[in-house]
Amino acid sequence: MSEATNNPFQHLVEPLEPTQPDQCFFNLTKLGDPRYDRLPFSIRVLLESAVRNCDEFLVKSSDVESILNWKETQTQTVEVPFRPARVILQDFTGVPAVVDFAAMRDAVMKLGGDPEKINPVCPADLVIDHSIQVDFNRKSDSLQKNQDLEFDRNKERFQFLKWGSKAFRNMRIIPPGSGIVHQVNLEYLARVVFNYEGFLYPDSLVGTDSHTTMIDGLGVLGWGVGGIEAEAVMLGQPISMVLPEVVGYKLFGTPDKLITSTDIVLTVTKHLRQVGVVGKFVEFFGPGVAQLSIADRATIANMCPEYGATAAFFPVDEVSMQYLKQTGREEEKLNYITKYLKAVSMFRDYTDVSQDPDFTQIVELDLSQVVPCCSGPKRPQDRIPVSEMKSDFESCLGAKQGFKGFQIDPKSHNSMVPFEFNGTKYELSHGSVVIAAITSCTNTSNPSVMLGAGLLAKKAIEHGLSVKPYIKTSLSPGSGVVTYYLKESGVMDYLSKLGFEVVGYGCMTCIGNSGPLPEPVVEAITQGDLVAAGVLSGNRNFEGRVHPNTRANYLASPPLVIAYAIAGTVRIDFETQPITINNEGKEVYLRDIWPTREEIQAVERTYVIPSMFKEVYEKIEVVNERWNALVAPSDKLYTWDPKSTYIKSPPFFEGLTMELQPPRSIINAYVLLNFGDSVTTDHISPAGNIARNSSAARFLTNRGLTPREFNSYGSRRGNDAIMARGTFANIRLFNKFLNKQAPQTIHLPTGETMDVFDAAERYQQSGVPLLVLAGKEYGSGSSRDWAAKGPFLLGIKAVLAESYERIHRSNLVGMGVIPLEYLPGDTADTLGLTGRERYTVIIPDKLTPRMKIGIKLDTGKTFQVLMRFDTDVELAYFHHGGILNYMIRKMSQN
Repeated sequence: MSEATNNPFQHLVEPLEPTQPDQCFFNLTKLGDPRYDRLPFSIRVLLESAVRNCDEFLVKSSDVESILNWKETQTQTVEVPFRPARVILQDFTGVPAVVDFAAMRDAVMKLGGDPEKINPVCPADLVIDHSIQVDFNRKSDSLQKNQDLEFDRNKERFQFLKWGSKAFRNMRIIPPGSGIVHQVNLEYLARVVFNYEGFLYPDSLVGTDSHTTMIDGLGVLGWGVGGIEAEAVMLGQPISMVLPEVVGYKLFGTPDKLITSTDIVLTVTKHLRQVGVVGKFVEFFGPGVAQLSIADRATIANMCPEYGATAAFFPVDEVSMQYLKQTGREEEKLNYITKYLKAVSMFRDYTDVSQDPDFTQIVELDLSQVVPCCSGPKRPQDRIPVSEMKSDFESCLGAKQGFKGFQIDPKSHNSMVPFEFNGTKYELSHGSVVIAAITSCTNTSNPSVMLGAGLLAKKAIEHGLSVKPYIKTSLSPGSGVVTYYLKESGVMDYLSKLGFEVVGYGCMTCIGNSGPLPEPVVEAITQGDLVAAGVLSGNRNFEGRVHPNTRANYLASPPLVIAYAIAGTVRIDFETQPITINNEGKEVYLRDIWPTREEIQAVERTYVIPSMFKEVYEKIEVVNERWNALVAPSDKLYTWDPKSTYIKSPPFFEGLTMELQPPRSIINAYVLLNFGDSVTTDHISPAGNIARNSSAARFLTNRGLTPREFNSYGSRRGNDAIMARGTFANIRLFNKFLNKQAPQTIHLPTGETMDVFDAAERYQQSGVPLLVLAGKEYGSGSSRDWAAKGPFLLGIKAVLAESYERIHRSNLVGMGVIPLEYLPGDTADTLGLTGRERYTVIIPDKLTPRMKIGIKLDTGKTFQVLMRFDTDVELAYFHHGGILNYMIRKMSQN
C-alpha cells in the first residue's frame, strides 16, 4: 500500500460505511470516466491496483491513463506495472525461492547491506503439496505409508522450510498432508476482497505454479509467473507487463446431462488453442456462465496454461458468494465483499447484457454441443471425443513419431505380451492401461466430478465389475474436504473396492510422482516395446512426465478414469463395446453405470456443506504432528550444511559487486542442443524420478546414496549441483543432433555422444559459450524456474526459438539468459541452420525493448533476430545479470 499523501488519486478514497471510517476504498466510479464502465472486469482489477499504488515512481498516473485507455492501446505494446495483493508458492518452486532468499541475505551482507531487508513485503503462502509420491496403493494404510515415506525422504527440505517460516516475515507455510495448493487457495486462502491496513481492494495474486489461474474461477485475478519473478514481487517490486488483449468467451446453452466439467474444459482448451490466446486474458461471460458452479469455473480456469492464455477470468457473481458461504467464510466478510464489489462496479450479473464490457474479440461456445472427451496421447490440447478414442489411438500407433504418433511397426500392432502378477497370468498389449489416477487440483476440487466418480464406482461394484490388480490405481484428493464428503455420502467404500484408495493429499501422479510400477508390468512393456497407457484426471500429459513406461497418457474426468481402469485398455469404443464382462458372464456397458448430472447434484446438495470446510481448515496449520515436531534453527542467516544433498547455497551471486558490467556480444558459441517444436519445461528440467544411469545419479552415488534414496528431481530443487545435472535429463528429450529420444547430445568439437551435462561441462572447461536452437512454443508447460536456472548453470547464454511460452521467457530474462526469436518467416530450416555452425550474437551497447540484432555464423552467413526483452524493466534486469542481482544491489544501497 503506498502512502496516501503521495497518491494523486487520494480524492477517490471514501469509507465503505459512513459509520466505519477505518474501512476505506478507492472508489473508481468517482473517476467519472465513461471508459471505466466499458473495461473488461479483469482490466478493472489492474486499474484499481495502479490507482491505489500510484506513487509517481514505481506506479505513475500515466500508467493509470494507459489502463483506462485500454480499448485504444491494447493491441499496441503498452507496458504497465501491476502490484498483486499476494503471492502463492508450492514446495517444488517454493524451496528454491526460500534458498534464493537465504543466499540473497548472505550476498547483501557481503556487500555491506542489511540482510534483514531481504524479506517478503507482499504476503506469501506456501503449500507443501508436491513431495508425496504413490509408493503404496490399493491398501487401506496406503495414505499413512506414503505420508511417512514423504517425511522420511524430505525431512531436510521440510526443516529448511520451517526455518524459512520463522526467519522471514509475511510468509505462511501450510504443512504437508493438507491438500493441493490451488484447491487450498480456492477453499481457504482466497480473500476475494482484501481487508488490509484500513483499505478494501480486490484480492489478486501471482504464483509459482502455472495453474495459479485456477483462482480466476472465483473472480480473483491471478496467474503463474516464474519463481524468480515471484521473488521480486515478494520483495515489493511490481510486475512489469504488457497491457493484454482480452478475449471475451461467451458461454450459452445447457450441457447434456451426461457431460462433466472436464468435458467442457477439454473442449474449451482445444477451441482456445485454435483461436490463439497466448499472452492474452480470456474473460468469460454470457448466460451459460451462470449455470456453471464455481468448481466448474475453476476447472476451466485451471487449464488456462494449456490454452496459452495469461488468465481465464470469471468475475464475481451471486454463485461466487454462495460458494464462499458453502466453504465456511464468515458472514461479515461476505457482506463487505458484496458491498465493495458493487460499489466499484466489479460485481457481475451474467444474464444482464448491459454489463457486458468491450472485448478485443469475442468467441462463443454452445454448451449443448459438448460431448464426452479425453485429451492425448501427449498434449492436453489434443482433444478426442470418447467415441473416437479407440480409432484415434490405433491411428497414433502407426503414425510418424510426433505429438500424435508412436511409429510402431504395423506388424506388431496387435501383439500381446504374457506376464504373471501375484500368481495369476495376464496379457498386456498396445493401449493397455497400467496407471489410472484420480489426481490433480483441476478435478479433485470439483465435487460434481468426484461424486460422479464415486457414484460410478458404486454402480460398477453393484454390477459385479472390478479393476485388474496390476493396474496402478490411486486417489489423491486436493483437500481433506473431498475425503470427508466421499465418506459421508457413502461412496468411498466403493472407490476403495475398485482400488481407488486415498494415497495422499498432493499433486502426486499429475506432477510425475506416480511411483514405481510392478516389475512384471515394466518387464512386459519393455519386452514388447509396448505403448502402455496412463489415464489421469490431471492437466498435463507431456511425454515422460507421468511415468517413463507410459508412452500414451490421457487426461480424462474422474468417472472416465475409473471406466478405463475397469476396461483395462484405451482401445475400446464405449458406445458399441461392453466395458467388460462381469463375474456372472454378463456384458456391462458404460451407459449402465454412468451417473446423471441430476443424481450427482442431489448428493452434492446433501453432503457438501460449510461445516466440513470449517472443520478441515480450522486445524490445517497444526494437523500434521510430524510437522509440528520438526525442530528448525531460528537464526536470521541460514547455516548451510556442505554435506547436504537437498539444500545448498547456489552459485548465482558468487563474485557479485555493486558495479555493472556492460553487455557483451556472445562470440563463437556452440549449439548444445537443437530442438523442434513444443519443448516443454518437463523436457528441460524434469520433476520426476532420477534415472539410475544419469549424471545426477552418478553424483548422488558418489555421495554414498543408494538408488532408493535418490528421491525426485522436484524434491531436490534446493541443490543446484543436482539440478544442473538434471537439466535436459528427460528420457523423452528429442534432440535433432541424435534424431532419437535420449537425454544426450553431441559434443561438436569431438563428435562424441554424451549426457547433456557432461557435454556442457566440457564446453565450460574450454571457456566456450553455448546456445540452444528451438522451434515453436519453447518452454511450454509448468512455470519451472529451474528450466531457466539449469541452462544458465550449463553456460547457455541465449536461446534462439520461433516462439516462447510466456512464463518461460520471463524466467530466462530473470536469469540473464537472452531469449532470441526468429523474425517472421524465418526458421532454422529456411535459414539452412544445422546447429553445427558457430554463432556470434552481436549485442550493441545501447539496447531497447524488442530490438533486432544480428547473428554471424562461422560459415560467413548473417541474419537478424528479435531480442525478446519486451520492456525497459526487463532490460534493466539483463544489465544487472538477472532479476535477483538487481534486487541484491538495490537492497544493498543504503
